[in-house]
Amino acid sequence: MNNQFSIAQRVGLMFRYDQELPQDMEMWIKAQLNAPSPALGIANTYADVAEWPEKLQPDLSQRAHLWRRYRDLKQQQREGKNGQDTEAAKQANRRENLMRKKDELKFVQRNIYGADQVKLRLTAFWANHFTIGNTFDTGSTIGHAIDEGILAKLNGSFADMLYGMTTHPGMLEYLDNVDSAGERSEQAKHCRRKPDCQAGLNDNLGRELLELHTVSVAAGYTEDDIRNAAHVLAGWGVWFDEDLSAMRKNTGTTDHWNAYKKRWAEPGTKKVMGKTISGGRNGLRQLTDFLANHDHTIHYISSKLCQHFVSDAPTKAQIEAVKLVWQQSDGDLQAIHTQVLKLAMTATEPKFMWPMTWLFQVVRLSGATYFKGWNEIYEYQDNLMDSKEVLEELGQSFWSSRQPNGYSSDKEEWLSAEMFERRIRFADAIYQNGRTRRSVNKIMDRIGATPQTRALVASVGSSPKDQFIALMCSPELMGLNYV
Repeated sequence: MNNQFSIAQRVGLMFRYDQELPQDMEMWIKAQLNAPSPALGIANTYADVAEWPEKLQPDLSQRAHLWRRYRDLKQQQREGKNGQDTEAAKQANRRENLMRKKDELKFVQRNIYGADQVKLRLTAFWANHFTIGNTFDTGSTIGHAIDEGILAKLNGSFADMLYGMTTHPGMLEYLDNVDSAGERSEQAKHCRRKPDCQAGLNDNLGRELLELHTVSVAAGYTEDDIRNAAHVLAGWGVWFDEDLSAMRKNTGTTDHWNAYKKRWAEPGTKKVMGKTISGGRNGLRQLTDFLANHDHTIHYISSKLCQHFVSDAPTKAQIEAVKLVWQQSDGDLQAIHTQVLKLAMTATEPKFMWPMTWLFQVVRLSGATYFKGWNEIYEYQDNLMDSKEVLEELGQSFWSSRQPNGYSSDKEEWLSAEMFERRIRFADAIYQNGRTRRSVNKIMDRIGATPQTRALVASVGSSPKDQFIALMCSPELMGLNYV
């Protein structure tokens, strides 16, 4: 594979079939890190690429309103209050209120049609690091967290991203912090006086904040540290189905990304890993800033970045190079990303592609139109699967009911016969249903395919479909060594 496509495969999503290739890849990466990031897609399968309409990208306030309407409608349906209008209301609600389908389609379209491919790859890394699995309460917020909590913060500091994702309603709901009350909080005291009231501390987010999002288990923190982190977090989070007057009364704000329920908070100072954290709303920022700059956090996440972009088994020198930039820049993500991508550009060993990344690269290389347009979200098309079905069949969806540790960057997790067979089926489906715009030979010439890949394609015979499958599922296109 030539240098342009080799780098784009490792750090991006490949150049689209009709895209002019950059001559200076180092300058291209620098430009990519500063590129604008509009949500690009198509309205229908025959439309030109355009920006997603604003009405399909509501902010948190609008999402909260839609969520309350959804919950109210469900309650009315349970109570039988809608009568003959129930089905019509149900259909209207499905189209207007449920965000998962829209967010998921926007995500896949953005990755296929977006010009900011390096930023989109970085977004996928961080969306996996700050996992928000799909539950009944989070389906409408995952897309917002990815767009506004990660992509919009890629050129800021890690400390800002950490605080933003920790306080995002999707994270607070996913890890049950919305129901967490300090043991000495007013809410807990109130509940202890009432037999039918329950309020207690939930340490899910406190545990994952330490174990997965920052210092990792290598830091040797204790159960007391986890519990105290949970005490710092107690009070953060609000239900979307509260009316705004109640929300303002309980939190002092109508900003769903800044909701702090003082009655639920644990009073007084806390100590986490030797750091004294003050009480009140500002304590969480003290904690996340402390963790963001901790040596164990820097080592842990530098290692994860190197494994994802540079090598399946990064060297100590590679990891140390990222750590040094992290420390010198005080956690500036643009500086950190620049160093990681610099290492990736000069890496010689292959880097295995996630199934999701591979799919986007195949579609971009071939020019296929494999996903519906935003005007076709609710239309059935027997030749195109929904984006939800595609990502779940691949075994990798940010909207699945997944565990907080996210998807592994270890290639051994993805090399089973079953996972390989799925890629074959998707390559088949993309060729048959996606209206590919480039032949196999033109794709191989454009990317500078190796003699081994050309021989593999030739070995399957003259069928264009079989050749397409062989190319897209070749070791070269998946980021694997030849044996």
